[in-house]
Amino acid sequence: MTKLLEKAFEEASKLSEVEQNALAHWLIDEIISEKKWEQAFAESEDVLDKLAEEALAEHTAGTTAH
Repeated sequence: MTKLLEKAFEEASKLSEVEQNALAHWLIDEIISEKKWEQAFAESEDVLDKLAEEALAEHTAGTTAH
């Protein structure tokens, strides 16, 4: 654990139980959300590469609008 995260948890430990639980729920939700975004982007990378290749091929072939 980093020093900064340790300090954040130290400060959070001074909050009331209700505030600590709210902070914990928020943090967990953020971590889960970040993991979902990372997965979505990782899965879309191949699709984006294919679309870029198609666009470049169309441009090279002169079939795109100016």
